[in-house]
Amino acid sequence: MTKYEVMIIINPTLEDAKKDAVVESFQNIIAADGAVEKVDVWGVKKLAYPIDKKEEGYYVVIDFEANPTLPYELNRKLKINDNVMRHIIINKDEK
Repeated sequence: MTKYEVMIIINPTLEDAKKDAVVESFQNIIAADGAVEKVDVWGVKKLAYPIDKKEEGYYVVIDFEANPTLPYELNRKLKINDNVMRHIIINKDEK
């Protein structure tokens, strides 16, 4: 299994319960085909540039292990989620 890291920026105007639900849904997607190692919630931070006229975003970083096919599916689901403003998936094993 390969080690990955995904950083997700969620819409900060959502209620806390909905933010937690978004994070939990992606944890479940990862856990179905891999293993979640660590979830690091950074909270609301100022963005480097405005996204959809928002100056802040709710940052979450998830470290996980998975087969090489899981990041493609995770990326697809992150793109179609309206609550996710930006995301990036990094292969930590690739040097």
